[in-house]
Amino acid sequence: MKDVRSLWLVGLLVLLTGIASAQARTGKIATEEPGLPCAATDYSMVSGLVVDITPQKDGSLDLRSVKNPCISGVALQIHWSDLEPVEGKPDWSKLDELFAAAEESRKWVHLEIFPGFFAPAWALKGVKSEQFAIQYGPGRGTVLPLPMPWNGIYLNRWITFLKLLSARYGKSPAFRLISAAGPTSVSVEMTLPNSVKDLKKWRGDSFTARKFKDAWQKVFQVYAADFPNQSVSLTVGNALNINDQGEIQQGEGLRTRKAIIDQAMGLFGRRFVLQNSDLHAGPEKQSPATPFVMGYSGRVITGLEMRCAAELGTCSSAMGAEGNPPAALRKSIDKGMAPNIAGKRVKYLEIHEGDVLAHEMQPVLRYGASLFAHQ
Repeated sequence: MKDVRSLWLVGLLVLLTGIASAQARTGKIATEEPGLPCAATDYSMVSGLVVDITPQKDGSLDLRSVKNPCISGVALQIHWSDLEPVEGKPDWSKLDELFAAAEESRKWVHLEIFPGFFAPAWALKGVKSEQFAIQYGPGRGTVLPLPMPWNGIYLNRWITFLKLLSARYGKSPAFRLISAAGPTSVSVEMTLPNSVKDLKKWRGDSFTARKFKDAWQKVFQVYAADFPNQSVSLTVGNALNINDQGEIQQGEGLRTRKAIIDQAMGLFGRRFVLQNSDLHAGPEKQSPATPFVMGYSGRVITGLEMRCAAELGTCSSAMGAEGNPPAALRKSIDKGMAPNIAGKRVKYLEIHEGDVLAHEMQPVLRYGASLFAHQ
């Protein structure tokens, strides 16, 4: 009997050693940190890990991730056309649901509402538009009408919607951040279609950097007045290489971007937030906008959004660890939380809901939350 028990113990030891070796080979063991607590930040502050959610195919919201104890905030990406399909008659049902869930779970809310390509059809009536292909995202390559970013009719309709939004949710204790948009295209990012062919179209439409900067100044003033209780973010990318005279000029986009950021900093002060939405630790060259935003940490509130959900398809490779989503997400978190030259770090990281819901990601989320507890 003793010999049988000894053999059983030896066999168990071999089995456990084999499992540990397999985990080490796959790298999965590197993300297992069960002793770390979930340290969600105070929901009155723009900080911590944020879950990035979008409506599902049927238009509903999956709000399970809002209850995750490691998550401090929730960012909703949604089209203007989904909220106001009929002029002056917004459908607030999704936002009501979002704010109720956030307030119950004590999470702060970041609203990212996309006009541009995703403005409702009524908002484009009588508006000068141009046909462009969507640059990135789910509809990449689809050709849609894009209103001219400086068009007064279009911007005034957008501004009217913002005033309705403010009246509805401006005093919610959970509503801490809203992305500035309007002179935009595929998202809240300030970029516009910018291929060589696109630049020729823009010149034909009388685009100038001055018109673009003036359009941003107009919407910034509205956000400053209508959302006094919120911080306001600008999601950066490169502006067009077209100067104030409407001529193509290399490097003009970077100058325009800085001018728009300076406008926002001067107007919003401590309420200004700078964000980039392409954080990853993969082999592809990092977007220069990511270190650019990180460089502003300590001067303004800064945040980064993950490029994609590591749990989905080939994204784990793009995020830095092919076939190992937890390691990919952790590597990307570490990259985003690296200090800048002044020793300052970003205040929040936005993580796609697929990664927040995945069971295997929970140790990584605990790890990420702990980094903000140390700030």
